[in-house]
Amino acid sequence: MKGSQKKRLLLYFLGLFIMTAGVAISVKSNLGVSPVSSIPYTLTCVWGIEMGKATILFHGVLVLLQICILRRRFQVKNLLQIPLGVIFGYFTTFCNFLVSFAPTPQNLVVRLGMLLVSVVIIAFGIFLYLPANILPLAGEGVMQAVSDTFHVPFSRVKVGFDVSMVAISLVTCLFFLHRLGSVGIGTVLAAVLVGVVLGRITRHFSGWRDALMEEVNRNALGKNAG
Repeated sequence: MKGSQKKRLLLYFLGLFIMTAGVAISVKSNLGVSPVSSIPYTLTCVWGIEMGKATILFHGVLVLLQICILRRRFQVKNLLQIPLGVIFGYFTTFCNFLVSFAPTPQNLVVRLGMLLVSVVIIAFGIFLYLPANILPLAGEGVMQAVSDTFHVPFSRVKVGFDVSMVAISLVTCLFFLHRLGSVGIGTVLAAVLVGVVLGRITRHFSGWRDALMEEVNRNALGKNAG
């Protein structure tokens, strides 16, 4: 593997790992998780499935959903989202294991602080992961499939997807647990703040990231030309 490809992969998987670290902190705060993580965490709360395994299962279902939506237009390379989901699931398991050593906070201010830290970490993970442009996670794959098939702007699909995930989680937890479960104030804050924080991070650090990506692309072009 070329050095430029290694750098892109490093940036990509580092971003994914940082995202899962942020999710683990939000779980520890016990104030609700981000919309995209609400279904796996609901599986954990209701049926006791370890969250990493629930994440893997959820990614598999999302890939099947893409196949149903796209049919013949589904590209075989997108099946790689399944092993990517496995990696993301193991990242989730490992990060949850790491935060398990921290004491569970009871003070609401501390829990809110943890939640805000998780928002920043998730946003920074996305900041690193997206520009590498290697392979989208299954959730983004479904949103893109819906956008392309029904000619709806991706931003609107994103809102609808997040709302749907939260609604499914909320109904499931209320039905089986008679409480909110995976949905809470943290879910709302994450839905609102991750994009805002991502914009701030991009504004201040995109030069460094883009310079790194340009260097990677320049190296790749130079080697191909040679």
